[in-house]
Amino acid sequence: MERLVAAVLAAGVLQVLLATADDHYLLSRIAFGPCANQNAPQPIWDAINKFDPQVFIWLGDNIYGDIRRPFNFLVKERTIGPWKNAPRFIPSSSSEMLSRYNSAKNVPGYLRLRAKAKVVGTWDDHDYGLNDAGKELSAKTTNQRLLLDFLDEPQDSPRRKQDGVYTSYTFGPPGKQVKIVLLDTRYHRDPLSSDGSVLGDSQWSWLGKELRGPPSAITIIGSSIQVISNLSGTTGPLFYMESWGRFPKERDCLFKLINDSKRDGVFFISGDVHFGEITRYDCAAGYPLYDITSSGLTQAVEKVLPSPLRFIVRFLAWFTPSTMRVKNQNCRYRSCTYGEPNFGAIQIDWDASPVNLKIQVRDINGLPVTGVDISLSALQAWNRTIKAGQDQRHCTLEVKLPWIVRYRLAILVYSVLALLLLAL
Repeated sequence: MERLVAAVLAAGVLQVLLATADDHYLLSRIAFGPCANQNAPQPIWDAINKFDPQVFIWLGDNIYGDIRRPFNFLVKERTIGPWKNAPRFIPSSSSEMLSRYNSAKNVPGYLRLRAKAKVVGTWDDHDYGLNDAGKELSAKTTNQRLLLDFLDEPQDSPRRKQDGVYTSYTFGPPGKQVKIVLLDTRYHRDPLSSDGSVLGDSQWSWLGKELRGPPSAITIIGSSIQVISNLSGTTGPLFYMESWGRFPKERDCLFKLINDSKRDGVFFISGDVHFGEITRYDCAAGYPLYDITSSGLTQAVEKVLPSPLRFIVRFLAWFTPSTMRVKNQNCRYRSCTYGEPNFGAIQIDWDASPVNLKIQVRDINGLPVTGVDISLSALQAWNRTIKAGQDQRHCTLEVKLPWIVRYRLAILVYSVLALLLLAL
């Protein structure tokens, strides 16, 4: 216990040193992850600590702060089905949010990580305060303060004075700089069905300055929700997931900003969906844009079923069409998704010529389940006179698939249900 206390005290000193030395800190190992239920066991920190990251990035749902009510469909307040008349999720009080943050902050494995790595992050809906919530949430100002306290943000930080938790960091000496841009996809977000704004005017203005600013060898854009993948385009009308693809105009603006900024070395990291995958879009900039999704540290889609039935989740993941998912020999399963607890790992080999990036989604034991090796030269637009996306592979958006392919998951599920009803 004394060693743990000493490590925590040292963590505060380390955070200060790193914060003042960003410009010269050569960054070669980064870990990231979202979706950590403070009430669930969190053994995955052992694997993260073994990876020994210099920086760890929270991607949201750092706690589950809202209250999830049970499925009810035969009582007065029904929380499921077409007859639903009550919300399934409701906000909790600020004191309860604080209590949950304190529980999360004192998980032993996380304490060990804080003692040796710089911890940064953004939020998603459950630590923002309410499932799927956007700018309408009244408690967002208070909850912003609670998140920044959890992240040990200095009291004089600009993040405490602005509307939203977006920010950026730059590490490394000239020529080997890594820029980490963390977006806030909650504070200013319009309703899901509106095709409105995700970031809001002030954040868009800030992001434009960040991407048009001084160049960096690598720029990592952290989004709590997926940027490249739009599985809602193929899982509907059964269910819909949040993503930038639900806001097609806004996502087009994001891609255009990256392309117009002429910034090389950009890729995304994301979370939210409770499984891991890597996606790629070749039609946005002068080079492929990757999105490495890790989700989550405790929450995972396969955990909803008993172990003998988890093959059903894997089959459905394989059967659901995805035009953007990267499928290669590094995938553990045929679907190239991973539905158990996981975290993201980025390794940068600065000594390689050209510089090499090894980006992986890793399991609870630290073993890779999917990954890509990317030469930094492949993330540079050598000839911007060529139209973005020419002669590239991952260019067909999910919503542009033929309807028989796009809706095959719904067709399968409804067909099975129809057969069961006929049998009964």
